[in-house]
Amino acid sequence: MEKKTKRPGMDPVVALTLIFIVLKATGAISWPWLWVLSPIWLMFLFCAVIFSAILIGGRIVKGKW
Repeated sequence: MEKKTKRPGMDPVVALTLIFIVLKATGAISWPWLWVLSPIWLMFLFCAVIFSAILIGGRIVKGKW
């Protein structure tokens, strides 16, 4: 069996969030904090939609809806 090794590096969402935070802290952008932190909540929203679609799809396939 082949062992999987974790890739070195950072998640793109985390990297983008850190870049936005640094830009906001240095005054390079004047966005509201809602948009500075948007990569985090957009990824959470995306995962919640996918999870909900899987749950609803499973119930439809089983005929419980």
